[in-house]
Amino acid sequence: MTCRIVFILFPGFQQLDLAGPMAVFEVARLQQPASYTWRLAAHADGTVRSSAGVPWPVQPLPRSCDADDLVMVIGGDGVDAACRDTRLLAWLQRASHSGARMASICSGSLLLAAAGLLDQRSATTHWSRSRQFETTYPAVNLQPDRIFVREPAQRSRRARRPELWTSAGMTAGIDLCLALVAHDCGEDVAREAARQLVVERRRPGGQSQFSPLLETQRPEGRFGELLQHIRLHLRQDHRVDELAARACMSPRHFARCFRAETGSTPAHVVERLRVEAARAALEGGQPSVQRIAEDCGFGSTERMRRAFQRLLGRPPAAFRKAEHG
Repeated sequence: MTCRIVFILFPGFQQLDLAGPMAVFEVARLQQPASYTWRLAAHADGTVRSSAGVPWPVQPLPRSCDADDLVMVIGGDGVDAACRDTRLLAWLQRASHSGARMASICSGSLLLAAAGLLDQRSATTHWSRSRQFETTYPAVNLQPDRIFVREPAQRSRRARRPELWTSAGMTAGIDLCLALVAHDCGEDVAREAARQLVVERRRPGGQSQFSPLLETQRPEGRFGELLQHIRLHLRQDHRVDELAARACMSPRHFARCFRAETGSTPAHVVERLRVEAARAALEGGQPSVQRIAEDCGFGSTERMRRAFQRLLGRPPAAFRKAEHG
Protein backbone atom coordinates (compact mmCIF):
# COMPACT_ATOMS: atom_id res chain seq x y z
CA MET A 1 0.00 0.00 0.00
CA THR A 2 1.26 3.46 -0.90
CA CYS A 3 2.26 5.77 1.94
CA ARG A 4 1.26 9.34 1.17
CA ILE A 5 3.67 11.83 2.74
CA VAL A 6 2.70 15.41 3.49
CA PHE A 7 5.80 17.56 4.05
CA ILE A 8 4.71 20.57 6.12
CA LEU A 9 6.56 23.77 5.21
CA PHE A 10 6.42 27.28 6.67
CA PRO A 11 8.28 30.51 5.91
CA GLY A 12 11.88 30.13 7.08
CA PHE A 13 12.05 26.33 6.89
CA GLN A 14 15.47 24.69 6.48
CA GLN A 15 16.01 23.30 2.98
CA LEU A 16 18.29 20.44 4.07
CA ASP A 17 15.65 19.27 6.54
CA LEU A 18 13.42 18.71 3.52
CA ALA A 19 15.89 17.62 0.85
CA GLY A 20 17.57 14.84 2.87
CA PRO A 21 14.37 13.01 3.89
CA MET A 22 12.82 13.49 0.44
CA ALA A 23 15.90 11.91 -1.16
CA VAL A 24 15.55 8.84 1.09
CA PHE A 25 11.95 8.28 0.00
CA GLU A 26 12.85 8.98 -3.63
CA VAL A 27 15.52 6.28 -3.69
CA ALA A 28 13.23 3.86 -1.84
CA ARG A 29 10.51 4.43 -4.45
CA LEU A 30 12.95 3.63 -7.26
CA GLN A 31 13.47 0.20 -5.70
CA GLN A 32 9.86 -0.37 -4.71
CA PRO A 33 7.57 1.57 -7.06
CA ALA A 34 4.37 2.99 -5.58
CA SER A 35 5.77 2.70 -2.05
CA TYR A 36 5.63 6.47 -1.47
CA THR A 37 4.07 9.59 -2.90
CA TRP A 38 4.44 13.07 -1.45
CA ARG A 39 3.39 16.67 -1.59
CA LEU A 40 4.88 19.87 -0.20
CA ALA A 41 2.11 21.60 1.69
CA ALA A 42 1.44 24.92 3.38
CA HIS A 43 -1.58 27.11 4.01
CA ALA A 44 -2.13 28.29 0.48
CA ASP A 45 -1.19 27.31 -3.03
CA GLY A 46 1.88 29.16 -4.22
CA THR A 47 5.40 29.30 -2.80
CA VAL A 48 7.08 29.31 0.61
CA ARG A 49 10.55 30.78 1.11
CA SER A 50 13.16 28.77 2.93
CA SER A 51 15.55 30.30 5.47
CA ALA A 52 18.01 30.69 2.57
CA GLY A 53 15.47 32.84 0.71
CA VAL A 54 14.74 30.26 -2.01
CA PRO A 55 11.03 29.93 -2.91
CA TRP A 56 9.61 26.39 -2.98
CA PRO A 57 6.31 25.53 -4.70
CA VAL A 58 3.67 24.19 -2.32
CA GLN A 59 0.10 22.92 -2.41
CA PRO A 60 -2.62 23.73 0.14
CA LEU A 61 -2.85 21.51 3.21
CA PRO A 62 -5.04 18.52 2.36
CA ARG A 63 -8.57 18.63 3.75
CA SER A 64 -8.16 15.30 5.47
CA CYS A 65 -5.64 12.57 6.26
CA ASP A 66 -5.97 8.89 7.07
CA ALA A 67 -3.95 6.09 8.61
CA ASP A 68 -2.00 5.52 5.39
CA ASP A 69 -0.57 9.04 5.50
CA LEU A 70 2.65 10.30 7.02
CA VAL A 71 2.72 13.95 8.09
CA MET A 72 6.31 15.20 8.33
CA VAL A 73 6.98 18.64 9.80
CA ILE A 74 10.19 20.24 8.58
CA GLY A 75 12.33 22.35 10.95
CA GLY A 76 14.06 25.68 10.55
CA ASP A 77 14.42 29.18 11.95
CA GLY A 78 10.81 29.99 11.10
CA VAL A 79 9.44 27.36 13.47
CA ASP A 80 8.86 29.87 16.30
CA ALA A 81 6.45 31.89 14.18
CA ALA A 82 4.84 28.68 12.91
CA CYS A 83 4.17 27.62 16.51
CA ARG A 84 1.89 30.65 16.83
CA ASP A 85 -0.06 29.78 13.67
CA THR A 86 -3.37 28.60 15.13
CA ARG A 87 -4.70 27.36 11.78
CA LEU A 88 -1.65 25.18 11.24
CA LEU A 89 -1.79 23.83 14.79
CA ALA A 90 -5.47 22.96 14.36
CA TRP A 91 -4.72 21.17 11.09
CA LEU A 92 -1.98 19.10 12.75
CA GLN A 93 -4.39 18.13 15.51
CA ARG A 94 -6.98 16.98 12.97
CA ALA A 95 -4.36 15.02 11.06
CA SER A 96 -3.28 13.30 14.27
CA HIS A 97 -6.87 12.47 15.23
CA SER A 98 -7.34 10.87 11.81
CA GLY A 99 -4.71 8.27 12.67
CA ALA A 100 -1.96 9.51 10.33
CA ARG A 101 1.60 8.90 11.46
CA MET A 102 3.24 12.13 12.62
CA ALA A 103 6.94 12.93 12.26
CA SER A 104 9.29 15.88 12.54
CA ILE A 105 12.75 16.79 11.36
CA CYS A 106 15.07 18.79 13.64
CA SER A 107 13.26 21.70 15.35
CA GLY A 108 10.00 20.72 13.65
CA SER A 109 9.23 18.81 16.86
CA LEU A 110 8.50 22.18 18.48
CA LEU A 111 5.54 22.54 16.15
CA LEU A 112 4.21 19.10 17.09
CA ALA A 113 4.65 20.03 20.75
CA ALA A 114 2.84 23.35 20.24
CA ALA A 115 -0.10 21.39 18.82
CA GLY A 116 -0.16 19.27 22.00
CA LEU A 117 0.71 16.07 20.13
CA LEU A 118 3.79 15.25 22.20
CA ASP A 119 2.30 15.64 25.69
CA GLN A 120 3.18 12.68 27.93
CA ARG A 121 5.20 11.15 25.09
CA SER A 122 8.92 10.88 24.35
CA ALA A 123 10.56 13.06 21.70
CA THR A 124 13.80 14.69 20.70
CA THR A 125 14.86 17.86 18.91
CA HIS A 126 18.00 19.64 17.78
CA TRP A 127 20.36 20.11 20.72
CA SER A 128 20.36 23.90 20.34
CA ARG A 129 16.61 23.92 21.01
CA SER A 130 16.62 21.59 24.02
CA ARG A 131 16.48 24.26 26.73
CA GLN A 132 13.70 26.12 24.93
CA PHE A 133 11.80 22.87 24.48
CA GLU A 134 12.08 21.81 28.11
CA THR A 135 10.98 25.23 29.35
CA THR A 136 8.08 25.71 26.94
CA TYR A 137 6.73 22.15 26.83
CA PRO A 138 7.37 20.51 30.23
CA ALA A 139 4.66 17.88 29.58
CA VAL A 140 6.89 16.27 26.91
CA ASN A 141 9.42 13.62 27.89
CA LEU A 142 12.30 15.23 26.03
CA GLN A 143 15.28 12.98 25.30
CA PRO A 144 17.86 15.52 24.11
CA ASP A 145 20.67 13.01 23.51
CA ARG A 146 18.72 10.85 21.06
CA ILE A 147 19.20 11.31 17.31
CA PHE A 148 15.66 10.09 16.73
CA VAL A 149 12.80 8.71 18.79
CA ARG A 150 9.95 6.45 17.70
CA GLU A 151 6.81 6.43 19.83
CA PRO A 152 4.43 3.56 18.96
CA ALA A 153 0.74 4.21 18.44
CA GLN A 154 -1.30 4.19 21.65
CA ARG A 155 -4.88 3.07 22.04
CA SER A 156 -7.14 3.61 25.02
CA ARG A 157 -10.86 3.82 25.69
CA ARG A 158 -10.73 7.58 25.47
CA ALA A 159 -8.52 8.17 22.45
CA ARG A 160 -6.16 6.74 19.86
CA ARG A 161 -2.77 8.41 19.60
CA PRO A 162 -0.85 7.77 16.37
CA GLU A 163 2.71 6.66 15.89
CA LEU A 164 5.20 9.50 16.36
CA TRP A 165 8.72 9.94 15.01
CA THR A 166 10.97 12.87 15.97
CA SER A 167 14.58 13.52 14.99
CA ALA A 168 17.43 15.81 15.97
CA GLY A 169 19.53 17.60 13.33
CA MET A 170 19.49 17.47 9.54
CA THR A 171 21.47 14.24 9.15
CA ALA A 172 19.46 12.65 11.97
CA GLY A 173 16.40 13.25 9.78
CA ILE A 174 17.97 10.96 7.19
CA ASP A 175 18.50 8.32 9.90
CA LEU A 176 14.85 8.62 10.89
CA CYS A 177 13.66 8.27 7.29
CA LEU A 178 15.85 5.24 6.67
CA ALA A 179 14.28 3.67 9.76
CA LEU A 180 10.83 4.50 8.38
CA VAL A 181 11.71 2.89 5.05
CA ALA A 182 12.96 -0.24 6.84
CA HIS A 183 9.69 -0.33 8.78
CA ASP A 184 7.53 0.15 5.68
CA CYS A 185 9.46 -1.62 2.91
CA GLY A 186 11.96 -3.89 4.62
CA GLU A 187 15.59 -3.77 5.61
CA ASP A 188 16.91 -4.57 2.12
CA VAL A 189 15.27 -1.47 0.65
CA ALA A 190 16.57 0.73 3.47
CA ARG A 191 20.08 -0.67 3.13
CA GLU A 192 20.12 -0.03 -0.62
CA ALA A 193 18.78 3.49 -0.11
CA ALA A 194 21.61 4.19 2.33
CA ARG A 195 24.13 2.74 -0.13
CA GLN A 196 22.84 4.96 -2.94
CA LEU A 197 23.01 8.04 -0.71
CA VAL A 198 26.45 7.02 0.64
CA VAL A 199 25.36 7.27 4.27
CA GLU A 200 25.56 4.86 7.19
CA ARG A 201 22.48 2.65 7.23
CA ARG A 202 22.04 2.14 10.92
CA ARG A 203 22.90 4.84 13.39
CA PRO A 204 20.59 3.67 16.17
CA GLY A 205 18.10 6.20 17.52
CA GLY A 206 19.69 5.99 20.95
CA GLN A 207 23.03 7.31 19.72
CA SER A 208 23.90 10.57 21.42
CA GLN A 209 23.83 13.75 19.36
CA PHE A 210 27.03 14.69 21.24
CA SER A 211 26.79 18.20 19.85
CA PRO A 212 25.86 19.67 23.27
CA LEU A 213 29.29 18.53 24.42
CA LEU A 214 30.81 21.12 22.12
CA GLU A 215 29.07 23.82 24.12
CA THR A 216 30.70 22.62 27.33
CA GLN A 217 34.13 22.95 25.75
CA ARG A 218 34.08 26.74 25.51
CA PRO A 219 37.03 28.00 27.56
CA GLU A 220 35.17 31.26 28.25
CA GLY A 221 32.17 29.42 29.70
CA ARG A 222 31.38 29.68 33.38
CA PHE A 223 32.49 26.11 34.05
CA GLY A 224 35.22 25.90 31.41
CA GLU A 225 38.06 25.35 33.88
CA LEU A 226 36.04 22.80 35.85
CA LEU A 227 35.24 20.80 32.73
CA GLN A 228 38.86 20.84 31.69
CA HIS A 229 39.75 19.51 35.15
CA ILE A 230 37.27 16.65 34.67
CA ARG A 231 38.74 15.78 31.26
CA LEU A 232 42.25 15.64 32.68
CA HIS A 233 41.22 13.57 35.71
CA LEU A 234 38.54 11.18 34.43
CA ARG A 235 39.58 8.49 36.92
CA GLN A 236 38.50 10.61 39.87
CA ASP A 237 35.07 10.26 41.48
CA HIS A 238 33.42 13.47 40.30
CA ARG A 239 30.50 13.67 42.71
CA VAL A 240 28.38 16.82 42.80
CA ASP A 241 29.72 17.74 46.25
CA GLU A 242 33.33 17.57 45.04
CA LEU A 243 32.63 19.54 41.86
CA ALA A 244 30.63 22.15 43.77
CA ALA A 245 33.47 22.64 46.25
CA ARG A 246 35.92 23.11 43.38
CA ALA A 247 33.56 25.72 41.91
CA CYS A 248 33.19 27.38 45.34
CA MET A 249 29.41 26.91 45.33
CA SER A 250 26.87 25.00 47.39
CA PRO A 251 25.89 21.65 45.83
CA ARG A 252 22.30 22.72 45.15
CA HIS A 253 23.26 26.06 43.62
CA PHE A 254 26.03 24.42 41.61
CA ALA A 255 23.73 21.75 40.17
CA ARG A 256 21.16 24.38 39.16
CA CYS A 257 23.70 26.71 37.55
CA PHE A 258 25.55 23.86 35.83
CA ARG A 259 22.37 22.61 34.15
CA ALA A 260 21.47 26.14 33.06
CA GLU A 261 24.93 26.58 31.53
CA THR A 262 25.39 23.19 29.85
CA GLY A 263 21.85 21.88 29.43
CA SER A 264 22.72 18.68 31.34
CA THR A 265 23.26 17.47 34.87
CA PRO A 266 26.86 17.19 36.20
CA ALA A 267 26.60 13.39 36.27
CA HIS A 268 25.40 13.28 32.68
CA VAL A 269 28.21 15.51 31.42
CA VAL A 270 30.85 13.51 33.31
CA GLU A 271 29.53 10.32 31.74
CA ARG A 272 29.55 11.88 28.26
CA LEU A 273 33.12 13.07 28.70
CA ARG A 274 34.17 9.59 29.79
CA VAL A 275 32.43 7.97 26.84
CA GLU A 276 33.97 10.50 24.45
CA ALA A 277 37.47 9.73 25.77
CA ALA A 278 36.91 5.97 25.75
CA ARG A 279 35.55 6.03 22.22
CA ALA A 280 38.61 7.97 21.02
CA ALA A 281 40.88 5.44 22.74
CA LEU A 282 39.08 2.49 21.15
CA GLU A 283 39.16 4.01 17.68
CA GLY A 284 42.81 4.91 18.23
CA GLY A 285 43.67 1.25 18.72
CA GLN A 286 44.53 1.08 22.42
CA PRO A 287 44.73 -2.68 23.10
CA SER A 288 43.26 -3.16 26.58
CA VAL A 289 39.53 -2.50 27.04
CA GLN A 290 39.96 -2.96 30.79
CA ARG A 291 42.71 -0.34 30.85
CA ILE A 292 40.54 2.07 28.87
CA ALA A 293 37.66 1.54 31.30
CA GLU A 294 39.92 2.27 34.25
CA ASP A 295 41.66 5.27 32.67
CA CYS A 296 38.36 6.86 31.71
CA GLY A 297 36.85 6.45 35.16
CA PHE A 298 34.32 3.67 34.55
CA GLY A 299 36.03 1.26 36.91
CA SER A 300 34.90 -1.83 35.01
CA THR A 301 34.26 -2.86 31.43
CA GLU A 302 30.63 -3.62 32.29
CA ARG A 303 29.98 -0.06 33.48
CA MET A 304 31.64 1.24 30.34
CA ARG A 305 29.52 -1.07 28.17
CA ARG A 306 26.30 0.18 29.79
CA ALA A 307 27.34 3.81 29.30
CA PHE A 308 28.14 3.19 25.61
CA GLN A 309 24.78 1.49 25.07
CA ARG A 310 22.99 4.34 26.80
CA LEU A 311 24.68 7.18 24.92
CA LEU A 312 25.84 5.66 21.63
CA GLY A 313 23.46 2.74 21.19
CA ARG A 314 26.33 0.34 20.57
CA PRO A 315 28.86 -1.54 22.74
CA PRO A 316 32.53 -0.50 22.91
CA ALA A 317 33.57 -3.39 20.66
CA ALA A 318 31.58 -1.90 17.77
CA PHE A 319 33.89 1.10 17.61
CA ARG A 320 37.02 -1.00 17.59
CA LYS A 321 35.60 -3.11 14.76
CA ALA A 322 34.60 -0.02 12.83
CA GLU A 323 38.19 1.15 12.83
CA HIS A 324 40.17 -2.07 12.83
CA GLY A 325 37.80 -4.93 11.88
